[in-house]
Amino acid sequence: MDEQTPGPVVIGMDPHKRTVTIEVMTADEAIVGHGRFTTDEAGFAALVEYANRWSERTWAIEGCEGIGRHVVARLLPIGEQVLDVPAKLSARMRVFATGQGRKTDDTDAHSIALVGVRMGGLRSVVHDQTLEVLRLLVDRRRRLGEDHTRMVCQLHALLLEIVPGGAKKDLSAAQARKILTGVRPKDPVGRTRKRVAMELVVDLERIYVRKKAANKELVELIKTTGTTLLGLHGIGPSGAARLLVEVGDITRFPTRGHFASWNGTAPIDASSGDNARHRLSRGGNRHINHVLHMMAVVQLRTRTTQGRAYYDRKVAAGKRPNEAMRCLKRRLSDIVYRTMLDDIVTTSATGPGGHRGASHISSAAGSQPQTDTSDQSLPGPVTHHHRTPIKTPA
Repeated sequence: MDEQTPGPVVIGMDPHKRTVTIEVMTADEAIVGHGRFTTDEAGFAALVEYANRWSERTWAIEGCEGIGRHVVARLLPIGEQVLDVPAKLSARMRVFATGQGRKTDDTDAHSIALVGVRMGGLRSVVHDQTLEVLRLLVDRRRRLGEDHTRMVCQLHALLLEIVPGGAKKDLSAAQARKILTGVRPKDPVGRTRKRVAMELVVDLERIYVRKKAANKELVELIKTTGTTLLGLHGIGPSGAARLLVEVGDITRFPTRGHFASWNGTAPIDASSGDNARHRLSRGGNRHINHVLHMMAVVQLRTRTTQGRAYYDRKVAAGKRPNEAMRCLKRRLSDIVYRTMLDDIVTTSATGPGGHRGASHISSAAGSQPQTDTSDQSLPGPVTHHHRTPIKTPA
């Protein structure tokens, strides 16, 4: 585009590994720019130079925590404002805007720009080095856990062929080494099985050491953030780090219900006519849903926890175990929401708007699962900000 168009504008971006496609849109949804750039050094410099035509600009990028992360990581350090556009939201906007769901880079960039202009409540991506380090460490810790599970499964399969009946389910590397030490196979196949199994044991011992070091590093870094998530029963270093990384600014959720809807613990209304019912949500952030699930599992393992008492009361009231488990996860979501909100208030001494506002604190659950709150919070749409705030030129 040759003519210079004054801001403010939203730059919608459809990112890929090698290229990005952008569309520049004003507050009244007029398209004032468009382009395709490579993601190498020269292409990124050309992208920034093109964007500098508008002094007041906001980037709306799809998949800031996925395929778009590498671009966001270069935009934030130079002071650019970036909004994260969920892929599902841009897909729905593409259908509304075009009447069909066919994808091209141009239509994707257009739908992303429309989301950036029309929708309020989009998450603003913050350049926080501590959170970035936490993300790298927690992702690495997750991969170590996946490697551990895979190796244990392989070891169990081999031990089943070496020892009649196999080994016990909760098998440690030291126990496996002791079992293999007492086995003296005489044929080449048996000796090979033992050698391969012993190699897995050695790999598992290394994984144990690396997991322990990773947990220690996570705990030390989490403590620097001032969060009290580690004080919640069932939240370990990986869970606390995942919550901090994925949630970001907890105040972007107006109520505990919006937070529960985002993490998939809020049931979905499936009522029709006089038939009132709800069904399990399969959506939401699955990383956080998994953290809450593990938190619930840990609390259920001990009879003395209040989470276990809450679960037992739900079962006694006639709910099936799976339904009681979903109720417990929903209640734990409220507790996590309250904890993260209190962390912000404690750290800054004031909450959103300069005080501990009732719109957040009074709507959150208490510190224990039995605190009275709704098990079926069904939040409505956010109406606080109908559009992304864009200053109108004087």
